[in-house]
Amino acid sequence: MTSDDASALPLATRRDTRRLARALAGALLPGDAVVLTGSLGAGKTFLVRALCRALGLHTSVRVVSPTFTLIRELPTQPPIAHADLYRLVDPEQTRELGLLELRDRGRVLLVEWGEQHAEALGPDRLSLSILLGPRRVSLHADGPRSELLRRTVLEALRGARPPTTTPPPAPGSP
Repeated sequence: MTSDDASALPLATRRDTRRLARALAGALLPGDAVVLTGSLGAGKTFLVRALCRALGLHTSVRVVSPTFTLIRELPTQPPIAHADLYRLVDPEQTRELGLLELRDRGRVLLVEWGEQHAEALGPDRLSLSILLGPRRVSLHADGPRSELLRRTVLEALRGARPPTTTPPPAPGSP
């Protein structure tokens, strides 16, 4: 098993995605950066929405992909800066958005389509790649803080999984 395999978890249902969001919410600290990758429709924005709810965002606040606004700050604890870099082609455009400054001010960065702009997002990022066929998520760290975050999330999810063994039949059942 490779380290990539060891960090891959199934996301078969929305419940699985919400469970991932809760595990991540319990581990995030101000200034963390999470890069979300995956094909169109893979569930990146759904994961962001679930994470925001897990961090206390009221259900009356809509969480949508900021494709045209590029960044949206959300009043969670810790506060989130949700960015979508799909339309950006130049790393300088990314730097001009001020994402590093938002991290410095204690915002958690959640960045959709950020894989091409990773360096402009600052060091020590956790990458969540949502893969299809079957749907699963792979977690990759590129620094000590993101590695701790990755391990904490994986441990929380693996500990929360129901046992895979079948319970013994009840007494008196055929």
